[in-house]
Amino acid sequence: MARDYASRRPGSWLAAAAAALLLAAQGIWCQKVRVEEELEAYPTESVDLRCQFIDGGGLTKLTQVSWIWEPVDGQRDNIAVYHPVYGESFPNLSFKGRVAFLHNRLENPSIRISNLRMSDAGRYTCEYATYPSGNEQGTTTLIMLAKPRNSANVVTVQAGTKSVVVARCEAADGKPAATIKWLASVGGNHSTSSTSGPDGTVTVRSEYRLVPTAADNGREVTCMVDQRTQERPWVNSVKLSVEYPPSVSIEGYDNNWYVGRSDAALLCLANANPAPTTVTWTAASGPLPETVVVDGNRLEVRKVDDAVNTTFICEVKNKHGASRHQITTFVSEEERQFIPGPSTGAVLGGILGTLAFISIIVGSVLFIRKRQQDGEGPPKHKPPPPVKAGSSTEMLNKPSEPPTATETLPLSPGEVYYEPTGGEPVTNLDEETTVGALNGGAPPVLDSSAKYDNVGELKDRAGDGYHGNELDSSSREPPAANISRGESFVSPAMYV
Repeated sequence: MARDYASRRPGSWLAAAAAALLLAAQGIWCQKVRVEEELEAYPTESVDLRCQFIDGGGLTKLTQVSWIWEPVDGQRDNIAVYHPVYGESFPNLSFKGRVAFLHNRLENPSIRISNLRMSDAGRYTCEYATYPSGNEQGTTTLIMLAKPRNSANVVTVQAGTKSVVVARCEAADGKPAATIKWLASVGGNHSTSSTSGPDGTVTVRSEYRLVPTAADNGREVTCMVDQRTQERPWVNSVKLSVEYPPSVSIEGYDNNWYVGRSDAALLCLANANPAPTTVTWTAASGPLPETVVVDGNRLEVRKVDDAVNTTFICEVKNKHGASRHQITTFVSEEERQFIPGPSTGAVLGGILGTLAFISIIVGSVLFIRKRQQDGEGPPKHKPPPPVKAGSSTEMLNKPSEPPTATETLPLSPGEVYYEPTGGEPVTNLDEETTVGALNGGAPPVLDSSAKYDNVGELKDRAGDGYHGNELDSSSREPPAANISRGESFVSPAMYV
């Protein structure tokens, strides 16, 4: 009833929580046996298990202290007992010679365990027999750690089409269990398994698998082991060992075997794992010529003649199979003279130079065309000829008049019109040849066809006071120019 009432009161759960914390604090404060909660140790090392009795009032009488070992739940074994009158006792034979009290007194019955084993892991309870309160105790958990023994090794396999184990990695007898990772670029996968030992250690194994090929031989895969007891991961790389039958090739023939040559030779090269066991040279035409000497994978021709004009065969074997390769040699009467061609650098430089020259030409043409399209070049249309006026004499005698506006038609798009600023351009001359035309269209100064008959007449007139360099504009006009439109644009001479 009271419980139901308390549950209905506001804030009752806060009061319950505070009460629980208070009880826990009182329990800790009232703990009379002081020990360490947890310890870590390694095999073959030593560990100290400390224990101390705390009696604030000094009213508790200590009778005896015991150390009890619990390797698993439900199993309790006394390993050390101390009595102030009867002394020390070590009843468990598995700890005989390995356990000792550090201080021979009840208030501080700490012990030391030497030459630790993995099986020593468990809970160790320091228990006092007291009066009048009864037994008091404190428990320490001992955790045994073990550094794993790490290893990595390669598995020799044969090239094939099935996935097989090519490498193994192991972290043996570690505690806690280790983790294993693989670092590889060959495209395989891995599987991991673990096994627990009787002493609590764990052995972890990992296998790396792939479909092996000849190209995988010699490639590296890396095993990485990570475990609590290691300062840094353990890393080890191994090279794969993939065996495969030989692949053969022949080198040394230069297409210039001529009669009398003494330095001709062929070399049989084989790629195989394991290494080839036998290398055999034969000729398709029958036995090897007498001038041929074989030394392992090398076939040497002491003197070239028609007998070596044949096909040579090289066969290589190992435990996985055999492979062969052949080459046909041709013997000529004379040595071939090879004319060295231009070097690659010179050819490449010539090609680049030609391309650069072509690029410059194309760029120039495009630039000129662009400028013409932009209107910077000469006009595309010939300007119309100016309107024909009167003769030069008429133009001279015609009084000047103000310019009159001339009606012009609008230009079509793209047309350019240039206003002529000079004289009338020269057009096709008339086919008639005249003396005036040879003088630029003007009459000669002294013309034999003039109205003066002879020189004498001129002298007579000069004697009458007439000046030959004066002309009477009212009585005599200079001959009018008779020039066609196509003869000239030069005006006739004027007499002043």
